[in-house]
Amino acid sequence: MAVRIRLRIRSRLSGEAVETNGLVSTGFETETRQLLIPLPLARQLGLYPPPPDASLVEFGTAGGPVRNYVIRDALEVSVITSDRRVGPVACDAVISGLEEEVLVNDKLGEALGLVLLALGSGKWRFADDPPEMVRSSEPPSYWPP
Repeated sequence: MAVRIRLRIRSRLSGEAVETNGLVSTGFETETRQLLIPLPLARQLGLYPPPPDASLVEFGTAGGPVRNYVIRDALEVSVITSDRRVGPVACDAVISGLEEEVLVNDKLGEALGLVLLALGSGKWRFADDPPEMVRSSEPPSYWPP
């Protein structure tokens, strides 16, 4: 099991908002805070077709290079748990036509205060949680094409 968290994602362009679970991916490394969203979710948030200022960017992956649209500062993201809400944090939207899960990149995870404790069993906490607080992963949410 990986670490998945409950997210509230709001488009800063359309105002549309969605709650879904996202996978925290420390291997998704970029220079800015980014949230990768599957194409169906991008449509629901009013981000696809992409606006004229979107960039088509090539990303290196384990399966080889892929090209995704990046819309700078297009989203506000919050983490929702049973006892609190953290955020919103502004980030770029990365629109994927291949991925079926929302992916939280390293910079966004840090900005949201996520601390990964046990990746295999899906344990995590917020940076300002007490040391004895251990949170559990959410189930996956898929957005198939």
